[in-house]
Amino acid sequence: MNLAGLILKTFGWSVDITVPDYAKCIICVAPHTSNWDFVIGKLAYASVGRKAGFLMKDTWFFWPMKYFFLGIGGIPVPRRRKGGSLVEAIVKKFNESSRLVLAITPEGTRSRQEKWHTGFLHIAEESGAHIVLGAIDFSKKEVTITREFIPTGDTEADMRKIKDYYRDFKGKYPENFCTD
Repeated sequence: MNLAGLILKTFGWSVDITVPDYAKCIICVAPHTSNWDFVIGKLAYASVGRKAGFLMKDTWFFWPMKYFFLGIGGIPVPRRRKGGSLVEAIVKKFNESSRLVLAITPEGTRSRQEKWHTGFLHIAEESGAHIVLGAIDFSKKEVTITREFIPTGDTEADMRKIKDYYRDFKGKYPENFCTD
C-alpha cells in the first residue's frame, strides 16, 4: 500500500477503482460540495498508482500555491474567458497530448447547482477521450470509479443518465448536491 492509500485507510476511506487506466480520459467527479473532495479524490486516484490533472478556478493560482497546483496537474480556468472557449482549449490539449487524464466536476462549484456544465461531454466527443464516472461518497467514506460513460450525442439525455447515476451518492454537505 502506498502513502496515499495508507492516509485514506487511516481515516476510514475505501477506494474502488476498476476502470482501465486510459491514456486519454475525463473523470467526471460528483458530488462536489467541499474542498475536501479535491483532497480525497487526488489521494484515491494516487492510491492505485494513477495521476490525474484537474480544472480549478484561476483565483486559486496565486503565489506560492500556483506552483503547487501546477505541479500536481492543475489547469487554471479563468472566470471570464477571453479569446476562445474552454472546451476548445481542453480539446486542443487532449489532441496535443499522448496521455492526459483530467478530473472535471460538472457542477462547477461547491454550491447547490441544478444545471450542470456539459463541456466535458463535448470535450470527450471532440477529442475521443473516454469518460469515467467518479463518485466521492462521504456517508460511506467510499471513492468509486467503476463505470465508463459513452456519450450518445444527445447532451440532455446524457446529462440525465449521468445525474441518475450520481443520485444515491452523498457529498460532505448533501444539501449542496442536486441531481434534479
